[in-house]
Amino acid sequence: MIKRIWHTGFVVKDIQRAIKFYREGMGLHLVDLRDVQGEGISHLVGYNNARLLEAFFSLKPNGTMDDVSVILIEYASPRTDKQMPAERNYAAAAHLAFYVDDVDAAYHRLLAHGAKKLNPPADVRPGHKVVYLQDPDGNWLELCEDK
Repeated sequence: MIKRIWHTGFVVKDIQRAIKFYREGMGLHLVDLRDVQGEGISHLVGYNNARLLEAFFSLKPNGTMDDVSVILIEYASPRTDKQMPAERNYAAAAHLAFYVDDVDAAYHRLLAHGAKKLNPPADVRPGHKVVYLQDPDGNWLELCEDK
């Protein structure tokens, strides 16, 4: 029944700030930016008169919508004005994990771009160094270096 995973979506407060973080900090490639509104999207998200600003990202430099792995969503209507608690052990808490070449370098680059740290990178088993951190909107990211 399921053919493949398409993407992970994160809600953000400021789409332009989030695009900068994921493009410059994470190194993802912006595929498309859309302003979506109308009856269909309102029905989908369950809000009357919904308007979403959506940024589609790929890991590939010349990615297409078929390659999208991350979608950032700003609710322009109704406005995104609440934030989930930042606890990793809450039911429905989520994170997105990426393999990176150098977890320490990626960690410091993301901190410079506005990421919020939890703890520095740690070896969780021999040859597997990992760190959790949050994007500027509190979405959890995991960076993994596997030697």
